[in-house]
Amino acid sequence: MVSVTADLEDHAAYRGLPSVGYALTQRRRAADGWGALAGNHVVIRAAAGPVVALCHLQQHSVRVRPGDRVDAGVLVAGCGNSGNSTEPHLHLQAMTDPDPSTARPVGFTLHGRMPRNGEIVAG
Repeated sequence: MVSVTADLEDHAAYRGLPSVGYALTQRRRAADGWGALAGNHVVIRAAAGPVVALCHLQQHSVRVRPGDRVDAGVLVAGCGNSGNSTEPHLHLQAMTDPDPSTARPVGFTLHGRMPRNGEIVAG
């Protein structure tokens, strides 16, 4: 585990076009950098391989701390709507370095069944 941000508020979810109020806050989040865009997030360094960021997590739901070992199947956090997000979802990003300003993207493959649009996945 490399880093955690867990105390940012979740936004109300928007259907269709985002509200004017939400749209007006996007410039500020972009100016505040990657962390403000990612919202509540966890950055995990794999033992051998990429760094993985899990973003837009639910406020106060993160169950891991920097320095923790995170094994497959461990509940890390709840899906939220923080950062630059208009609806609850998980943004998964694999990269070469924990600093997104210098990292390069790393491809990844998800195995198993992907949820259908609108399907709620419970942990």
